[in-house]
Amino acid sequence: MAQNFSELANFIWSVADLLRGDYKQADYGKVILPFTLLRRLDCVLADTKKDVLAEYEKKKNSGINLDLILPRKSKQSFYNVSPFTVPGLLDDPSNIRHNLIAYIGDFSADARDVFERLKFTDRVTELDENDLLYLVAQKFAEIDLHPSVVPNETMGLVFEELIRKFSEASNETAGEHFTPREVIKLIVHCLFAGDDEALSKPGIIRSLYDPTAGTGGMLSVADNEIAGINSSAKLVLFGQELNPESYAICKADMLVKGQDPKNIVMGNTLSADGFIGQKFDYMLSNPPFGVDWKKVQSAVKAESEKGFAGRFGPGLPRISDGSLLFLMHLVSKMRQPSEGGSRVGIVLNGSPLFTGDAGSGESEIRRYLLENDLVEAIIALPNDLFYNTGIATYIWLLDNTKKLERKGRVQLIDATRMYEKRRKSLGSKRVEITDEQITEIVKVYSEFKPDASFTLEYQEPVKNGDEKTEQEPLRCVSKVFENTFFGYRKVTVDRPLAPGKTAKKLKKGEKPYDPELRDTENIPLGEDIKAYMQREVLPHVGDAWVNETIRDEKDGLPGKVGYEINFNRYFYVYKPPRAPEVIAAEIKKMEERFIELLKGVVA
Repeated sequence: MAQNFSELANFIWSVADLLRGDYKQADYGKVILPFTLLRRLDCVLADTKKDVLAEYEKKKNSGINLDLILPRKSKQSFYNVSPFTVPGLLDDPSNIRHNLIAYIGDFSADARDVFERLKFTDRVTELDENDLLYLVAQKFAEIDLHPSVVPNETMGLVFEELIRKFSEASNETAGEHFTPREVIKLIVHCLFAGDDEALSKPGIIRSLYDPTAGTGGMLSVADNEIAGINSSAKLVLFGQELNPESYAICKADMLVKGQDPKNIVMGNTLSADGFIGQKFDYMLSNPPFGVDWKKVQSAVKAESEKGFAGRFGPGLPRISDGSLLFLMHLVSKMRQPSEGGSRVGIVLNGSPLFTGDAGSGESEIRRYLLENDLVEAIIALPNDLFYNTGIATYIWLLDNTKKLERKGRVQLIDATRMYEKRRKSLGSKRVEITDEQITEIVKVYSEFKPDASFTLEYQEPVKNGDEKTEQEPLRCVSKVFENTFFGYRKVTVDRPLAPGKTAKKLKKGEKPYDPELRDTENIPLGEDIKAYMQREVLPHVGDAWVNETIRDEKDGLPGKVGYEINFNRYFYVYKPPRAPEVIAAEIKKMEERFIELLKGVVA
């Protein structure tokens, strides 16, 4: 039997050898995933099956709600009252289809829901019609997925690996289904690092919510990590997921972990919040990058009209990217500080940092977050870390009960060089963050020092032409800024009409101006507008003035307030150009090589 999750996942996926010819490659997972879940649940219930069946025979005609009794006997949040097991189905080959469908029907409601979402009965019928059902069932009967053999964490990794294989086979986007585990681990450790005292108390209970739960990877990793921090602590897990297959796997994972499967709901988080009015201690999410929200536009806009009575009070981002909608959704789920507050970790691409001019929906959302002191830290991750994209990604950490030294400030961490290259790429994923690097990033975050950095001691030389040169040090750099540092006031600067030109219709109090000469200036928040104009504008255009009829809707001052976080600018390191003689020598070499090549062509 395979010893690690990758080998086990490959062994399970080898069932695909039986399906070739009768099934398209894109459909292998539709058979393999539900059978894997079935075998896992079958093994989980094996130890208590006799007790459950005995209790069922006693109470099945009593009128008592069996959902109140049988989970105690199964010692799980689900049960099955069928006499069959997966290996037992093989004893009656001619009736295996009928018996397997009956076996599925004898699960408790939450487990049945999983198989219904995966359309497992349809798969069973197809397999039987192709004379494959017995062979597939036989293959899975050989696999021991008992928790004593395959612990929950390993089983979670197996699920993820199978989902990845299914996604690749069906040409889907693997990243839509799960997040790299090292990214989840980094987020979880940062979230928990801010609550060490509470998590060290015996018997502490905390709630954790993921509105884009996928197959449950974030929930599972968080559950495992908190067990390592405080073995007596308990996380109550909640999640919502749109994709039926991912939802089914996530719910099955919760079933075998002893979590309440009713805490996992299906649906679109943005248009149909599955936890209306509920608040959570911790929240984490990896929403899809750069996906438009046209499908839920009417529902989102209707809720935004409620203002801050809904989830989208600060404003709406452009229709082409819904990332900030998920961020606002999470903010709406934060407990009040008087009730203990909440901590949030979310993975976003670069767009939410700077897209949108002053007064735009994106800028207003950033303004709300920063002016309400909710953003604690933002961590820039290495490129090529995710399975479905090589673009820049960032972890946003939010907290509405910041420690005193963090109040009114935001920590930015550049961890873009904290990675190791993978031997083999997985989709777009070419690098990974090691456990050592996670520890160091969390350390830099926790220490909250401006201009703190960590440099790895060993650097692998890289080949540059014929010579080897040392790589740039792998540094994790921290910088701390006041919230207002990211704000600016965009003022409109006008100039007089040129002779012979006619003034446009003016607003009340507006001076005649030349529209062709109109310009704007972004003035840092807190800086006096007149002083800025005197220093930066008037020396160059002495007749200019600020149009004071264009004012911010919230503070009433001239201009419009905007916020942006230009991450790369703050961490830019100047590299002096190479010496002219070095460049000249390189050009001379190239010329010599070109002449030699030209001689060959002429000859």
